[in-house]
Amino acid sequence: MTHPSPDQPPPERTQEDVLWGRAQRKRDRVRAEIKRNRAGGHKIPTWALAAVLAVILLGWVYLIVS
Repeated sequence: MTHPSPDQPPPERTQEDVLWGRAQRKRDRVRAEIKRNRAGGHKIPTWALAAVLAVILLGWVYLIVS
């Protein structure tokens, strides 16, 4: 790759370069989130959240049926 001379402006980024960079940043964010989730350290256990959701759904069904 040749380097531009000091009197020439740097080459502009193409739309493909911009989209590639955006996709790469998105992939990096997803990988970081997965890494954080696998590390654990959750404040509320998953089973407790599932139990709360089940109680809310059962209460909602009970209200509709009765």
